[in-house]
Amino acid sequence: MKTEGLHHVTAFAKDPKVNLAFYTEVLGLRLVKKTVNFDDPGTYHFYFGNETGDPGTILTFFPFQQSSQGMVGNGQAGRIDLAVPKRALSFWIKRLEERGINACESVLFNEAVLLFQDAEGLKLSITEDEEGAESTWEAAAIPARYAIKGIKGVTLNSYRPEATIRFLEEQFGYQKKGEDKGYVRLESDGTIGNRLDVKLNENARGIGGYGTIHHVAFRTNPEEQKEWRKRLPESGFSTSDILDRQYFTSVYFREKGGILFEMATDGPGFLVDEELEDLGTTLKLPDWLEEHRRQIEGILPIWEKGDI
Repeated sequence: MKTEGLHHVTAFAKDPKVNLAFYTEVLGLRLVKKTVNFDDPGTYHFYFGNETGDPGTILTFFPFQQSSQGMVGNGQAGRIDLAVPKRALSFWIKRLEERGINACESVLFNEAVLLFQDAEGLKLSITEDEEGAESTWEAAAIPARYAIKGIKGVTLNSYRPEATIRFLEEQFGYQKKGEDKGYVRLESDGTIGNRLDVKLNENARGIGGYGTIHHVAFRTNPEEQKEWRKRLPESGFSTSDILDRQYFTSVYFREKGGILFEMATDGPGFLVDEELEDLGTTLKLPDWLEEHRRQIEGILPIWEKGDI
């Protein structure tokens, strides 16, 4: 078994309104689902992606308003790399500059990359990429020919980089493509979300908090997910049960380098409880939380109509 690549990446935020504004109004992503953290229903869970929230395009956030700023380090993913079409990087350099966002142009693995942070310090980058379909979601005055297509990949800060690399190659089917500036690059067979850069140099221990990544989710299907749930413990990994996340099912485990991984199914997707044109417009709750809606809505922060 192997994975096509990333399903989604989940990070911590602090202010829900700031988080929402940055990813929809600055980056032009679509809010495809507004729900709550199922393990802490007093906290929002935002899903951003392309028009339909396809696997490989999804960024999700837990905006914990009482959280402290985290510190990126070992045992975490470090940076999310976003893919845009060819000849779109100059558009993003200008767009970020006009909005007062400090961005740095660099080169990694012979590719131009634009490094910056979101409004709460999460490390991001933008890379031109020919693979994967262009976005069909036009928002925030961003033409489709420049719009973010999805996630290209993430960097991984492992306590044991060689063990992490070996696991990704032998278990997930990634292939090593090269080494540059202290990173080993691995790629899967997918066309979006198919890249991982594993950092070789030592870091301090990562501390969770806003501006850091909580976990990295990889694509699977229900049949293979059951097999992963059986196979991973046999290889010495402690896993969660198969958990219902409403829009996919999940199995979580920590790989040998301390990073939290998730195996998430492609389906059923975000259209199970909203029509395409209505995605992200109302607070959606799973059946087991619906009876507590009034209490949950009383806890969640509320703003003027139209803010969220």
